[in-house]
Amino acid sequence: MKKLKKEYMLGIIAVLVILAVALGIVMYNKQKEYRQASENNYNMAFYELVDYVQNVETYLAKSLISSSNEHGAETLTHLWREANLAQSYLAMLPIESQELENTEKFLNQVSDYSYSLSRKNIYNEDLTDEDLKNLKDLHTYSVELENMLNQLSEDLNTGRFSWGELTKKGTVAFAQQVDNISKESFSNLEENFHEYSGLIYDGAFSEHLTSNEKKGLTGDDINEEKAKQIAEDFIGKDNIKETSNLGFSENATIPVFDFSIKNKEDNTINVSVSKKGGHIVYMNTNRDVNSEIISQEEADSKGKEYLKSKGFENMKETYYLKQEGIVTINYAATQENVVMYPDLIKVKVALDNGEILGIETSGYLNNHCIRDIDKIKISKEDAKKTINKQLQIQSEGLAVIPTEWKTEILCYEFKGKVEDREFLVYINAESGREEDILIITNTPNGTLTM
Repeated sequence: MKKLKKEYMLGIIAVLVILAVALGIVMYNKQKEYRQASENNYNMAFYELVDYVQNVETYLAKSLISSSNEHGAETLTHLWREANLAQSYLAMLPIESQELENTEKFLNQVSDYSYSLSRKNIYNEDLTDEDLKNLKDLHTYSVELENMLNQLSEDLNTGRFSWGELTKKGTVAFAQQVDNISKESFSNLEENFHEYSGLIYDGAFSEHLTSNEKKGLTGDDINEEKAKQIAEDFIGKDNIKETSNLGFSENATIPVFDFSIKNKEDNTINVSVSKKGGHIVYMNTNRDVNSEIISQEEADSKGKEYLKSKGFENMKETYYLKQEGIVTINYAATQENVVMYPDLIKVKVALDNGEILGIETSGYLNNHCIRDIDKIKISKEDAKKTINKQLQIQSEGLAVIPTEWKTEILCYEFKGKVEDREFLVYINAESGREEDILIITNTPNGTLTM
């Protein structure tokens, strides 16, 4: 009887041990999931902070050369908003340190100051020399902050630290982290910073290229068989082994028939042909490029020749991006030497042999038409007088630019420098109003705009 009672007790103990171990495992896994969720939330907050600080730096730079109260107010309002959002994400990070306290003060200062200056602009008051000096000082600090955050981002990505460590060690760990960031790292980050993927790599005004009217989409509707014939003629039937129909994309911005073509080199070429008019909307060849032999100038020339052979006349190269041996070049249509930025075509050129690997024409098909460019009411010299005197003008001309309201404006385009930074300034050719300012960023991989 005692033996049975003993075995019974041992059984209960064993069950309790198993339950305890199981409960421990469950609790451990729950804690692990919680830590991972926290780490993910901190990562999200940090990368949002990085993005908004980058935007703060950009708008501060633009505010320094804006010469019209109207556009200045718009820029400063954007700056106020971005600084506020940066503060919100900064507050989510699990760090309390003097460094972050100073960062918070800086973002507060930018937010409050930009708001007060925007009010001055709205009431048509010019910014004083002291206002501009203060903005310049804030911009200088924003560049330093931006570089520091990007170095921390690199260290986070490479596993040099984790938010869990900073949560445990707090101020000491963060202070050590900042101390470990060398001046050389800052320099390298500053040089490479503008290659990040959030840039508008399609070039100036590429985000405003969609039109409801589809002005360049001319002609009658075609069927799939006709579209297939157009696709094969575009590639060259002598170089085709096989063509596969991929169906009709009815809900695309431009409804298209899609095809997959295998060429004689066994490369796959995807082609999209518009239902209306049978225009080539997209073509892309999948092949590796393992060397860079031809120059950017040669690539520009080959792209332009290709467009001309496909019926796209009077195109001018604008901005480009180079990746993995392929350069993607934006070409804008011109009309009487006026650059039509809404009418953009992207061309991909292989830098090993100059082969055209891709083309995308949606901007052109959405917007291309003959414009009335006789609406000039102010002279180029009068337009130039409205520009910030610090801008050292390098080139000037006329351009049509799109707006976020899907309209277009004929402007004088002035390209110039302030210190070592390049800008594009657009002055309305009818009213003389400053319409837009873009920052040009030259990187080893391309010329980009913000």
